[in-house]
Amino acid sequence: MKASILFPNRFKRIGWILLVPSLIAGVLILFFKTDFNIPDSRVFTLYSTGFLSSPKVMSCIDGNYTNTIVGILFIMGALLVAFSKEKQEDEFIARTRLESLVWATYVNYAILILCFLFFFNLEFMMVMILNMFTILIFFIIRFYYILYKTNKSLGHEK
Repeated sequence: MKASILFPNRFKRIGWILLVPSLIAGVLILFFKTDFNIPDSRVFTLYSTGFLSSPKVMSCIDGNYTNTIVGILFIMGALLVAFSKEKQEDEFIARTRLESLVWATYVNYAILILCFLFFFNLEFMMVMILNMFTILIFFIIRFYYILYKTNKSLGHEK
């Protein structure tokens, strides 16, 4: 992976600032049904079907931007954390980044296959929502774990 397609290292801090609060907010919203008291408003939609109503195409509906804001902040933060250069970007880092991305893709889709087999109806919809974010999470966890493990082993050699 060429380092020129990565964000500058300074963006990593911005990524963590976006990622951590949005991750906490997302967990609170999805699993604890927390309401952040963001008022409902008219939101633009490309397509919407309501309960017992006709489909609406390219129109405004009553809705709430909370999930949208949290999801966008999470994705932006995770992308910045995952794809910002390290201070010392070298061939080992590039190889580790690529291997971590491939590993995260394999793990993500293996889990998705299991979910196809064992989740149905609205529970499967929740799985698909979470699946949008897991590949970045798996990548970040593995990439930084490998870097941590490597730095720890190099520290013992000194």
